[in-house]
Amino acid sequence: MSDEKPKPTLRRSLNLPMIVLYGLGTTIGGGIYVLIGHVAARAGMLAPVSFLVAALMVAFTALTFAELSSRFPKSAGEAVYVKEGFGRNDLAVLVGFLVVVNGIVSSAALSDGMVGYLQTFLPLPAWLAIVGITIALGLLAAWGIGESVTAVAIVTVIEIAGLMIIIWVGRDEFATIAARSHDLIPPFESVAWISILSGSFLAFYAFIGFEDMVNVAEEVKSVEKTLPVGIILTLGITTVIYFVVALVAVLSLPPQQLAESAAPLTAIFESKTGADPTLITLISIFAVLNGALIQIIMASRVLYGMSRQNMMPRQLSFLGDVNPRTQTPIKATASIILLVCILALGFSIEALAETTSLIILIIACMVNGALLRMKLNPRSVHDAVHAGLTVPIWVPTFGLIVSLSFAVMVFIDLVRPLSE
Repeated sequence: MSDEKPKPTLRRSLNLPMIVLYGLGTTIGGGIYVLIGHVAARAGMLAPVSFLVAALMVAFTALTFAELSSRFPKSAGEAVYVKEGFGRNDLAVLVGFLVVVNGIVSSAALSDGMVGYLQTFLPLPAWLAIVGITIALGLLAAWGIGESVTAVAIVTVIEIAGLMIIIWVGRDEFATIAARSHDLIPPFESVAWISILSGSFLAFYAFIGFEDMVNVAEEVKSVEKTLPVGIILTLGITTVIYFVVALVAVLSLPPQQLAESAAPLTAIFESKTGADPTLITLISIFAVLNGALIQIIMASRVLYGMSRQNMMPRQLSFLGDVNPRTQTPIKATASIILLVCILALGFSIEALAETTSLIILIIACMVNGALLRMKLNPRSVHDAVHAGLTVPIWVPTFGLIVSLSFAVMVFIDLVRPLSE
């Protein structure tokens, strides 16, 4: 009989509303606050349609994640899915590290991007602002999943409130929809749909975030049912909000003016109210902080999960430790914070951040491929039948096709400057 005490485990404290707010927090934010102008530059008045097309493209992969999260409700979700689907530990480790790298680079970029906003209110040296912000977010993430996700939920409500303010100040424009319907309904012409698709390729990235939800699976109550529903609700709510905000945007300002503005939602607020946009600016800061916090939580849980799943070298097994008091992976969180600070202080975050989209699409390809292989070659009763969500085989098939197509386009975009 062994006297060895079992290792502490993560605390299951997230219910459906909390996991949906977590998902909205990681999806809504920088995407819609920044990308709406760029999408309008490509699609013009048809930008709202671009967001709907992008949502349809994302839906296939989101449903794939929903089924896999109910099959294998583990931290380091993507790595676990690939390991189960392909039966190869090396692929699983690669995917796990890609997820962690994506989270670290995203957090570093967001922390770096926060400096300009923060210095308008508090003049601090850039390095001090970056280190202070990152450590503060790390302490919050290490405090407890309930506490950190509660903070995420509160800030997410603030982010959504900011978008609701934009919708409210532009509400009069809804009365013009009938008269301007010829501009808002796409014609059956190839030129129009090329513009819509071009806009949707960009709008696609505003929907990225639902995949982070699977990495807190071990902290969700009734995870097999709650997490899939949470992923679907997150995508649905995000789609509605994005469509309405995009509609208000193109009705309120000419697409060219939206495209030329570095802060398009602030421009809408100023044009409709004539008031000082400080409130919207503050909300934008909260949105950036929220995104960084969620990426830190996600990346630390992936390191923890990979260690617990024996996907890490023995020397890094400490990353799977859980603090018995906070019931959070403090060592993994501290490691992420250190790496975020190094990247934010020492590297060109802009160049690194451009690669994150490609990383996410590669991960999506492998996850869709994993579920497709499970459905084509069920190895066990667990693979073939489970109590949670089950999607048709065409869902991961289309998810793989869409993700691969996007990945090729992003790769071409990245290497084009090198060949010129």
